[in-house]
Amino acid sequence: MTTVTTPLPPRTASGIRRLARAAASSVAATAVSQGALLALLTTGGAPALASAVAFSAGALLNFLVTRRWVWGRTGRPRVRRELLPYVAVIALGGFVSISLTALAGHVLAPLALPHGLWVILIDGAYVSAYALVFLVKFTLLDRLVFAQAAARTPATTSRS
Repeated sequence: MTTVTTPLPPRTASGIRRLARAAASSVAATAVSQGALLALLTTGGAPALASAVAFSAGALLNFLVTRRWVWGRTGRPRVRRELLPYVAVIALGGFVSISLTALAGHVLAPLALPHGLWVILIDGAYVSAYALVFLVKFTLLDRLVFAQAAARTPATTSRS
């Protein structure tokens, strides 16, 4: 009997395709979070609360889509290997986004801008923050959270 190193199946997509799929799923998640953000801001919600709710709405969709479509993972997610590291990575991105959105709200508050313009500027800060952290998040998710290592499996070989 011989032990053979058998790599796990390759990821479902090349690096560029994975990046494009991750970007597409981020756009979808951003659309969901934008809907929540704009709904809360236009009804008088505070920027920090509105961006936190928006972030949460987009994060759930993004996890479900990227796990399956971008990294080819199926079945129940492994809590310690996938879910908790994913939450840590996106929480960092969410913290940056929420902080920048709240900062924009704080800076814009004394300007007495028309409400519509204020909403557009707060929304711009929210989207800009997500654009800034997208590549960092993708790299961390790709290299740490959803990385696949080679597995060692015993295999029998026939002797010639």
